[in-house]
Amino acid sequence: MNPFAGGVAVITGAGSGIGAGLARHAVTLGMTVVLADIDADAIAVLREQLCATGGSAVGVVCDVRDPDVMQQLAERTYRDIGAVRLLVNNAGVGQFGYLWDTPVANWRRVVDINISGVFHGVRAFLPMMMATDEPAWVWNLSSVGAVVAIALQAPYIVSKHAVLALTECLYLDVESAGHGHHIHVQAVLPGAVKSNIFESAGGVDSHGDGDVAEAQRAAMLDVKAAAMDAETAAAAIFEQAAEGRFYLLTEPEYVGAAMAGRANVLAAQSPPSRRR
Repeated sequence: MNPFAGGVAVITGAGSGIGAGLARHAVTLGMTVVLADIDADAIAVLREQLCATGGSAVGVVCDVRDPDVMQQLAERTYRDIGAVRLLVNNAGVGQFGYLWDTPVANWRRVVDINISGVFHGVRAFLPMMMATDEPAWVWNLSSVGAVVAIALQAPYIVSKHAVLALTECLYLDVESAGHGHHIHVQAVLPGAVKSNIFESAGGVDSHGDGDVAEAQRAAMLDVKAAAMDAETAAAAIFEQAAEGRFYLLTEPEYVGAAMAGRANVLAAQSPPSRRR
């Protein structure tokens, strides 16, 4: 029996991209999905689509940057919908341009959403998930960007390194607290997946080198053109999670090679090399 059959899944950033793909796959397994996103229109459309095909979904407008909002989401979910079997901390944004040209507001946006948003999700939901002995899963969305260095995307790359480290430490914390037998913490490292993250990524200050930032955005949009479909990526993640893996990779060969490359760079103490 698939461990995700039935139960409640809460997915942040569910309005588009891999979040929406995970939501679509979850409902095929019979899960009730809480679609949490700051974009009310996007989750309303997705909820209608999921329910029209017989799925069960609830849309909640939610800003993961606000810990009180996340706490309210957790309490509402447990009170009105049910115990959470799967928490997916997925909400994320990008940023292009030289680090020194990055507006302070854009830096804070990336950190607050990509890193603090994951922390707020864990802090709001995990105590309730640990309160019973029922199996439950926590997925934190990192990226292949967590194991590489890329020019002109420093805030995003930094954030994904941080999410990976947070998830690895969380795994150890859960084990240390004696909940490892039923709380399964897993790190998701997708390769390129079709989404709108590049279009909505922040740019530089008007006095900065905007041409360089926009050229990087254009390059990443070319990557998007050949990216994996979100639902295909979601199916791979669910399959690997059910197998009990810690690192969940949408493209095991590509992302795995990047992980091995990172290990080699650290072992050799080599400086980073330029890559897109």
